[in-house]
Amino acid sequence: MESVITKISNVNYKVAIYIRLSKEDEKLGESESITNQREFLKSWTAEQGFEIQGVYIDDGFSGTNFNRPGFQRMLKDIDSGKINMVVTKDMSRLGRDYIGTGEFIEKYFPAKKVRYVAVTDGVDTFLDSSGNDIAPFKAVFNDMYAKDISKKIRVSLRTKQKQGLWVGGCPPLGYMVDPDDKNHLVPDPEEDYIVKYIFRLALSLKTPYQIKEILTNEKIPTRAMIKGKVNNRIQAIDSKKGYWNTKTVKGILTNQLYTGDMVQNRRQKVNYKVKKVVYNKKEDWIIVENTHEPLVSKEEFELVQKMLPKNTIRNEKKIYRLLDGLLYCYECGHRIGICNPRKSDGRTYIVCNYYRLHSKHKVCTSHGFNYDALEETVIATIKKIAKEYINKQELLNQINKVKFESPIEKIKFELSKKEEKLNLKNSNLDNIYLDKIEGKISEDMYQRVFKRVSTEAKELELEIKELKEKLDNVLENSKLEIDYKNLLEEFINMSIPNREMMLRLIDKIEVHKDKQLDIYFNFKELNNF
Repeated sequence: MESVITKISNVNYKVAIYIRLSKEDEKLGESESITNQREFLKSWTAEQGFEIQGVYIDDGFSGTNFNRPGFQRMLKDIDSGKINMVVTKDMSRLGRDYIGTGEFIEKYFPAKKVRYVAVTDGVDTFLDSSGNDIAPFKAVFNDMYAKDISKKIRVSLRTKQKQGLWVGGCPPLGYMVDPDDKNHLVPDPEEDYIVKYIFRLALSLKTPYQIKEILTNEKIPTRAMIKGKVNNRIQAIDSKKGYWNTKTVKGILTNQLYTGDMVQNRRQKVNYKVKKVVYNKKEDWIIVENTHEPLVSKEEFELVQKMLPKNTIRNEKKIYRLLDGLLYCYECGHRIGICNPRKSDGRTYIVCNYYRLHSKHKVCTSHGFNYDALEETVIATIKKIAKEYINKQELLNQINKVKFESPIEKIKFELSKKEEKLNLKNSNLDNIYLDKIEGKISEDMYQRVFKRVSTEAKELELEIKELKEKLDNVLENSKLEIDYKNLLEEFINMSIPNREMMLRLIDKIEVHKDKQLDIYFNFKELNNF
């Protein structure tokens, strides 16, 4: 087979050898190691007279998805024309998802005129061989192997869960992973007093809402404050000021784990390919009693469950008002709600939801303005802006005539340069990793070089991300498909605009405490008026 391969074409092949090893593959033995795969492929390409253009390595990555850094870097080099031949030890190194593997072997590689060879499987896409004929079946077998491994891991986890061993990630408030046993929970001295206090308040007939108020007033730190986890602006405000919410309190009061019983399997991934998490029914939970130190007795826990108020279903709004969902508080960033009409005078008012929840703490003002007057002001303001926009035909023509080719090409050029530099950094990381494995450099030298190159790579990744965002914005502005001029003319001619039109025009409306309005349009050009 080797002599045939060298004679089939005079094409100057630019070869990429791709190497992958997952944690599961490590169990197969030394033959699948990164070093052995590399040496095997280097020897094979040398025997065929091919020159290696690049080495791409993914160490510790599953074959069930193709979003691997080394693999993605190889695809970029294929797209840019740097690579026209890919060689792996066998097909399972390319991937273990038979659909994805088939897409690459039968569609992507042929479309890019890339030759693919899986050496030990006898697969060569530029040859008419029996190895190619059975390639689809090998892909299925590899997928079945991944599925089998996934089943074994899931069975192992379920076995541990049934034994009462902790196999989750971050434990709930009040607990931490035992430093001497990763499968055992122990009380966290920074947090356990908070849980005990919450249960004491519940046993003294305080409702979750009242407990939330007490915790906030007494400045009891939230979990986010203790762990320093802040995900968005709203949470940042809450966490910084230490405001609790009723849902969190109720979640603690109904968590059986605080009685010393291990409660797991409350949710799981859909399957070994789909990472989406779904919640299991309560009857499918795995509960093992008395596995760790309780923070509340079982008797007290059951008593609290009986005292907790039952959920009540709020009546849904019968009619959505024109500005429903578009109003936001300028001062705190939270939504502004529209109240039901007053029985006394029939008027409708708005209120800041954050103020409504925390009115005692004066975190914001009510913004309790007359909704009908607000709606009239908004409609009048939009009509005024629409008329100004339509009357400025010259501005409209300028917008339609703007050409974005130059800035787009400039950004693309900068982006390609940054990506080329990043590829070089990643390649350097692969090389020093292999040098360390082969004993060519010491551990200290590896750590020094790795730290420096990794820092430079991260900086380049941030610059690339910013350039991509900039490019997306320019492309978005260059491809506007909605005829806002006609939409605005229709808006002007309507005595009372409908809600659908309002949502097409408006992104959000910020209401100041002094009744000033900031209207943000979906069509960015209107925000300049």
